[in-house]
Amino acid sequence: MSIFRDRQVKFFSLFIVLYITLLFGVSAWFCQAQIAASKSIYLEHDRAVVSALLEQGVSKEVIANAIFSTDVSTVGIDFLNSLGINQNTQNDFLPHFSQFQHHFWLMALGLCLCMAIILGIGIVSFLQIRKKLYQQAEVIIENYINNDYSRHLPQDSEGEIFHLFGLVERLATMLQAQKETEHKTKEFLKSTISDISHQLKTPLAALMMYEEIIETEPDNAATVKEFSAKIGNALKRMEQLILSMLKITRLDTGNILFEKKVCSVQELVTNAISELTTRATQENKQLIVNGTSNQTVICDMDWTSEAIGNLVKNALDHTETGGIIRITWEHTPTMSRILVSDNGSGIAPEDIHHIFKRFYRSKYSLNTPGIGLGLPLAKSIIEGQGGLISVQSVLHEGTTFLISFLTKS
Repeated sequence: MSIFRDRQVKFFSLFIVLYITLLFGVSAWFCQAQIAASKSIYLEHDRAVVSALLEQGVSKEVIANAIFSTDVSTVGIDFLNSLGINQNTQNDFLPHFSQFQHHFWLMALGLCLCMAIILGIGIVSFLQIRKKLYQQAEVIIENYINNDYSRHLPQDSEGEIFHLFGLVERLATMLQAQKETEHKTKEFLKSTISDISHQLKTPLAALMMYEEIIETEPDNAATVKEFSAKIGNALKRMEQLILSMLKITRLDTGNILFEKKVCSVQELVTNAISELTTRATQENKQLIVNGTSNQTVICDMDWTSEAIGNLVKNALDHTETGGIIRITWEHTPTMSRILVSDNGSGIAPEDIHHIFKRFYRSKYSLNTPGIGLGLPLAKSIIEGQGGLISVQSVLHEGTTFLISFLTKS
């Protein structure tokens, strides 16, 4: 039975078995002792009767016949009744039987008291050990209620109670994880809101300044046109900032479920750069796509296209006029890789470990466009699908971003 896996119950059960064994042993000894006592009293009674008869001159043959006789006659019964010796005679008037009765009750009560004390000690000891265990569990569970998980319920034994403790520990672990997740979520939202408010200060201040300039020169068409365009750019930057932050927040909190399916890499790249070819042409930069048309990858088409698009935007931002951005892909038995390379300004060694941080801007790229969210968003999208994104760069020579997905058969 599962209850006997409990070490304390096992020890208590062993105590009960030993106690029952002891009880049988004591009972056997008691019975033997009472038989010996009754025999001794019986012999003492016979001695007294024989001695009295001999003193009265009764022959030894008559006494011997009387002692060993098993026959009961009416005359003998009537004679004893005349002496007041029968079933109704009080025990105190039968000296030998009274002595036996006193001896019997004294031993019986003594043995019962000893056995009761032994049983009581065993039961109280078991209950005390169990009480300490329950008190310990009560304190720890109370700590769990108060969000203190520094102590844990005992789980160093088997049995139903320890199985229950194990379930409570699992529940406490789940609650602790939930608390930590809620705390991290709150801190994340707090940080996100702080980042958004901080990043919005600059475009909002610019908008207010542009609006004041337009108000002061309402009749100057050139000024109105110039600063209206700046207002439009500032609003677009704010829109891009808010949308990017919302996307990253949804990705980090797990509110986006990727619809992963087999996608053509060529189609992915085509979707990613469809809105960037015009910009590349205007800036006199080349977008070169090179790869086999039949290669596929398992991913979410829309989100992965956006991640690749962000890498291409980053390459356009950091490539001078006449620069070249290459999008290529390759396939190995275990991985599918998409590479976005440029021959732009590159990344300084001290910056390469920070480029995926939100709003991070290198001191070498303060004059380039961007808000510092494109690369973090791309990283969240790729890693959210189980992929990997890495970067290799040489300052003033160029940068290569590598997206890798496991190949699934």
